[in-house]
Amino acid sequence: MTSYVVTGGSRGLGLEYVKQLSEDPKNVVFGLVRNKKRATRLFDLNRQNVHIIEADIVDPEGLQIAAKEVSNVTGGKLDVLINNAAYVLEAERVGLTLSTYPEGKFDVLEKDLKESFNVNVIGVIHTINAFLPLLRAGRAKKVMSLSSGLGDYDFTLKDSFAIHSPYSISKAALNMVVVKYAAELAGEGFVFLAVSPGFVNTQETEPTPKEIESFKGILKKFQVVYPSFEGPTTPESSVRMTLDVLNKSTVDDSGAFLSHYGNKEWL
Repeated sequence: MTSYVVTGGSRGLGLEYVKQLSEDPKNVVFGLVRNKKRATRLFDLNRQNVHIIEADIVDPEGLQIAAKEVSNVTGGKLDVLINNAAYVLEAERVGLTLSTYPEGKFDVLEKDLKESFNVNVIGVIHTINAFLPLLRAGRAKKVMSLSSGLGDYDFTLKDSFAIHSPYSISKAALNMVVVKYAAELAGEGFVFLAVSPGFVNTQETEPTPKEIESFKGILKKFQVVYPSFEGPTTPESSVRMTLDVLNKSTVDDSGAFLSHYGNKEWL
């Protein structure tokens, strides 16, 4: 039996991780969600090896309770933690740069930066710390945190990608979090990875005309560095590829920041 915890398991990539991992009946998969009532598609999987636990990654006490629930099922162990839950900006602010937030709306910029950091960085730290005792007792000792190529300095400069700043900044900080854990626990057989899932279409509704125009602009930007890039991949493909990266990783890879291809090719 291999045990997995997936944060943000109610939709998007998180739901797809739970779906693919639970296809093997020998796996036991825990989907962490903020609100069980809204996790209808997770319940619809109706699989005996899927356990749904309500916990918010910015609530350390709630995470401790969640870890106890996992421990009760697994006998005090956890093999793999997948930090998928993240905060993404409201669509209307994705196209803003740090200097183009509306004049006088400094509180909006500050809110976006704080919320991005609180969820994408501090929340991940709380989650790792809550499950660390179980991971220490597990066999695999693997922690994969979903990052983004937008957190890569070189790609940002080559692409002149100045928008989506709070998210990008938080993901760059997350990469250092992964390195810090890798350095701290290097002698215990852990594998800590920051993995970009690529550019994935997780949208659940039809895009608005404004969102379509924004996407076209982002696509054109990406094609500066990746001329052959044609558009986003599917959650199914992204999850399959990132799980392959995770499964192939060893202690020698701990602390690495990789793409879904297992290298630095972000798209």
